[in-house]
Amino acid sequence: MHPVFKLLDPHMRYTLDINALARQKLINADGIIESCFTPGRYCMEISCGAYKNGWSFDMEGLPADLMRRGMAVPDPTQPNGVKLLIEDYPYATDGLLIWSAIENWVRTYVNHYYRHASLICNDKELQAWYSESINVGHADLRHQRCWPTLNNSEDLVSILTTLIWTVSAQHAAINFGQYPYGGYVPNRPPLMRRLIPFPEDEAEYANFLADPQKYFLNALPSVLQATKYMSIVDILSTHSSDEEYLGERRHSSIWSGDADITEAFCSFSAEIRRIEKEIERRNLDPSLRNRCGAGVLPYELLAP
Repeated sequence: MHPVFKLLDPHMRYTLDINALARQKLINADGIIESCFTPGRYCMEISCGAYKNGWSFDMEGLPADLMRRGMAVPDPTQPNGVKLLIEDYPYATDGLLIWSAIENWVRTYVNHYYRHASLICNDKELQAWYSESINVGHADLRHQRCWPTLNNSEDLVSILTTLIWTVSAQHAAINFGQYPYGGYVPNRPPLMRRLIPFPEDEAEYANFLADPQKYFLNALPSVLQATKYMSIVDILSTHSSDEEYLGERRHSSIWSGDADITEAFCSFSAEIRRIEKEIERRNLDPSLRNRCGAGVLPYELLAP
């Protein structure tokens, strides 16, 4: 079994299946998104436009993403090379701990199996996998400059860290918090069936002013639309029954023949447990107003 496959397997196990299911049920023509969201059939055009004009693999790592979004600036004195512009930013502060842990684990792993750059350049299976990811998986973007080279260990560490971060911590931050907020449709309705009226529309505007709450409730999605939306948000927010969390391995014997890597993974697991304790401590710190206090939920989306 190829060492990169062994590293990525628990993170990528269901990725293709989930994406195929999403194309069949979620983002297909007349699917759930088109029928239950305000933009309707334009949803996919918006998504495709965002992908073609804004998606860039080299910006998907957390430090680069924070700088791209104006939430951090370069700072070589910091552990991750970035300084946050908002210190009480739970996603970033927790995420940078996890990013560092993943990166250190991946670097140890890569340097063990690829002690020289020539081993990476001459690994035909590895190079074919990366080439297919770009030229087939992203054929319409294959000529863009966002793709790192794959010529040495640092290239491979960067690519693998970005992949693992995206399908683990980043996925958790985006998906697993949806239902607690969006599951109650009036909190975040996917569509509104009536627009807020202008004063020029005197009768409609008068109804709005007379009872804004009733007007709002009448504008909400239908029961069928709301139920569909609640169901899909629940599915997107639910952990798999056989979920493997960061620092865990369901089949620990996968590296039983390699004591150095087994020890390195144990160190990674210990670091992940330390991060989880640190997140718990932060969530109890009253000085961190974005994660602790009256009416503020603790930020647990990145608890490993």
